[in-house]
Amino acid sequence: MNIVLDSHTHTIASGHAYSTLHEMAREAADRGLSLLGITEHSMTMPGTCHEYHFHNMRMLTREMYGIQVMHGVEVNIMGYDGSLDMKDALLAQMDVVIASLHIPCIKPGTKEENTAALLHAMENPYVNIIGHPDDSRYPVDYEKLVRKAKERKVLLELNNTSLHPKSSRKDARPNDEILLRLCMEYEAPIILGSDAHTQEDIGNFQYALLLLEEIGFPKELVVNRSVEDYKKYINRFTLKR
Repeated sequence: MNIVLDSHTHTIASGHAYSTLHEMAREAADRGLSLLGITEHSMTMPGTCHEYHFHNMRMLTREMYGIQVMHGVEVNIMGYDGSLDMKDALLAQMDVVIASLHIPCIKPGTKEENTAALLHAMENPYVNIIGHPDDSRYPVDYEKLVRKAKERKVLLELNNTSLHPKSSRKDARPNDEILLRLCMEYEAPIILGSDAHTQEDIGNFQYALLLLEEIGFPKELVVNRSVEDYKKYINRFTLKR
């Protein structure tokens, strides 16, 4: 499968990552990618950047080292009502918005509560991607999730870091298998995310691609194959600014 973009990465601005913006972009270019998404953790995540960091993204270039660079956020879902830790006015300025459940930011609830958190988050018009919805600490009704994502034109992420043997997310693989089979059934597109916190992991989809191959997932449903398809889902190209 020809992968041309990585839409979920973090620089040192996120606090627990290790490479700079320019190091990440140069690495993506060296690896032959056409587009890189920089999605820093939003403000509730311990150690991450200040709100001003996101306000000032308007000053950043969208082309570096010959590739396109999208500047966005991995926003934290804060409540089972889908509330987020970034105001809509600022979300609207982000090129791309990933919404995720993170242990430091929201306590795992029941299956119904966790599902409600994700479904409500997808109702926010600025949310483009649901990040790593495979952590067994947050049990989820995957059929409801896939149906809502298809309805709202929100991409569900297959996160390579979740599948890494050292991942802090528990038992992701069986959850990803369920998620992917439902995406096949409902013809719901997905996006692969490296979740790279260091430049060496840019475009690293080793575990994700192996899983896709094992279950026979159709490549046509993987948005990473086309920059133009990806642009149909993200704020920078779908919002009237």
